[in-house]
Amino acid sequence: MNNRKRILWSMLLLLPLLAVVAGCSKFLERKPLTATLDDLNQGGLEGQIYGLYGAIRNGDVAGQGFGGIPWLAMNNFRSDDSEKGSSPSDGADWGVIYDEFTYVKDHWSSNTYWDQHYVLIGLANTAIQFADSLQLNDAPSKINVAEAKFFRAFAYFDMVRAFGEVPKIDFRIYNPSDGKKAKATIPELYALIDADLQEAEANLPATWAAKNIGRLTSGAAKALHAKTQLYRKNWATALTLNEQVISSNLYSLTPDFTKIFTDAGENNSESIFEIQAYVGPNGADNYYSWYAIAQGVRGSGEWDLGWGWNAPTQSLVDAFPAGDVRKNATILYSGQADGVYGKVLPDFPGIPRKFWNKKVYPDPAAGVTAGTRQGGWINQRVLRYADVLLMAAEAANESGNSAKAATYMNQVRTRAGLAPVAFVDQAQFRTAIKNERRYELAMEGERFYDLVRWNDALSVLGAQGYQNKHRFYPIPQPAIDFSGGLLIQNPEWQ
Repeated sequence: MNNRKRILWSMLLLLPLLAVVAGCSKFLERKPLTATLDDLNQGGLEGQIYGLYGAIRNGDVAGQGFGGIPWLAMNNFRSDDSEKGSSPSDGADWGVIYDEFTYVKDHWSSNTYWDQHYVLIGLANTAIQFADSLQLNDAPSKINVAEAKFFRAFAYFDMVRAFGEVPKIDFRIYNPSDGKKAKATIPELYALIDADLQEAEANLPATWAAKNIGRLTSGAAKALHAKTQLYRKNWATALTLNEQVISSNLYSLTPDFTKIFTDAGENNSESIFEIQAYVGPNGADNYYSWYAIAQGVRGSGEWDLGWGWNAPTQSLVDAFPAGDVRKNATILYSGQADGVYGKVLPDFPGIPRKFWNKKVYPDPAAGVTAGTRQGGWINQRVLRYADVLLMAAEAANESGNSAKAATYMNQVRTRAGLAPVAFVDQAQFRTAIKNERRYELAMEGERFYDLVRWNDALSVLGAQGYQNKHRFYPIPQPAIDFSGGLLIQNPEWQ
């Protein structure tokens, strides 16, 4: 048995206890951070649920798999919008693996991505089992279970997109050998995702009090569920779910796109789900996220803003139409003014990057307060209302409802300062929606999987080395070794 896997699965047995004290600051710096399970009120398992929020944020548990460089590699580097970034020598193998589609079966990036998704799944399973074993049927406990099931679905949706068939572990792990499972089929995995998200939709509240900002809502469950339906081309169901979010009137487009990704723009009117992060004055109460640290401008002195990974490509820069305000809100240019804080980026010696991701550009004033320039306090925007509108437009277009498709998509274009696109025919509008998703969601981890589900990846990425087999990453070899032969490599990577 692989030693690394022994350690991982042993950790899964301990993490539910650690979760009680691993909460996410913006709504978790209260009693459950130091309480024992016996002390917890509001359903009895709230401490474990708080640990789930912390697990997707902080790399000490599972955050690297949901926002750190393994996540950036899997979700961003493989697209035509971004590349590995940083200096040529820094993680050079990552660029070859992901930018050039030379996948490796045993690499820290994919191994970590796999492991940490199963860590989150394990934490969710333990919370669900805890509630079931104690027959916790009160309203707060139902909310807690719904949160756990959202996170389990969230993790499995990532896994099915990244690897295809993977083991379905929907039970609590007591012994490492419990995790030795064969692969489930993609329909079986989606059936679990559907069931989990349906329960989350039914039991999560529509809103929370201000002190709980950032906690999951029924709108988040519906938006994620809609996305999973979109990936299966279940257009009518996807449209219904998106329109339930729209008709709730709980969300609206932030009028100024350039403000969305600033500190002041966190948890704004179009935020459906954000991974919360916080760094207090002089580093106190440090509930940081790797998300912005991994991507921030890589320089020295006042420009030591991060590691510089996930850099925009020339292809993305050239793609934006004239007059689109999203371009200069997405791209930072070496040697040019930042357009935000009155600073001019230098040309960085030894780091030949013309472009940087402006969606993770930390406020210098916040850096002074935090005692670090690297923006570990920046929230990761996961589900935005603009995405819901574009998903609704796509589902409506594919369902033959041109009026709805145009209405939803053009709301997003208008906010970007662009003229509406008139509907001519389904194919023309399909292309318009695809383009709009690229402009709106650039650098946010959507592009590669959009290209795959549209069957456009080969035509767009083929020159970089993409073949159809690259739609799924090979299952990490340590996971196969740990299974003792139960887990079989993806057929195209055997």
